[in-house]
Amino acid sequence: MEETISLRELFAVLRKRLWLIVLITIIAATVSAVISFFVLTPVYQSKTQILVNQAENDQQLYNTQVVQTNVQLINTYNDIIKSPAILDKVVKDLKLNRSAASLSGQIQVTSAQDSQVAQIVVQDTSAKRATDIANTTASVFQKEVPKLMNVDNVKVLSKANLAESASPVKPQPLLNIAIGIVVGLMLGVGLSFLLEYLDNTLKTEQDIENLLELPVMGVITTIKDVPKATNVQRPDITARVPQRGETFGS
Repeated sequence: MEETISLRELFAVLRKRLWLIVLITIIAATVSAVISFFVLTPVYQSKTQILVNQAENDQQLYNTQVVQTNVQLINTYNDIIKSPAILDKVVKDLKLNRSAASLSGQIQVTSAQDSQVAQIVVQDTSAKRATDIANTTASVFQKEVPKLMNVDNVKVLSKANLAESASPVKPQPLLNIAIGIVVGLMLGVGLSFLLEYLDNTLKTEQDIENLLELPVMGVITTIKDVPKATNVQRPDITARVPQRGETFGS
């Protein structure tokens, strides 16, 4: 016989093991909070902007063909900025204890579509070091690009500011705790249904009827023990012993 389960039965399973779902959710949220606040190292982000512009006068500045050439150059500059030709000098200037390849993993160069402005974004465990790397990378690139490309068309628009990098960008404790709660709920619900599926014991007459496919003819109710009577007063059967010279009834 094909087994079916109703929505009411699903809610009954969840209600029966609600304590398990809540417990797992609390544990997951607590673990996520502990990891976010005490285990993960804060990472700070700093960024600087550079402008790619070949124009020598106002007429060339608004020339569509010149602007398009600058936009295409940004894609090339993005690769040059993260190359050893630039980052080796950054490592040397800042006396960093890391290689150019390792530093390249901390740097991201982005630019909006059809924009002549590129952003150098740096992430590091130190806010001051992230700011220094961003500013030094932009400065070194501005000095080296004429030697590499035979063109002097890069200007630094804005430098990285330490005050703007004071707050870590990750980890994000609130987001991690929210994710922990969702994961805990999913694990709790899944474990509740798994335990219900593995539980093949008979608890009610409905379970017997579903298993044997026979109607239940009668049910023997549980008889509770009758509590024993306590503090029962017994009749006083003691008799007074007559004294010398005294008779009963006197």
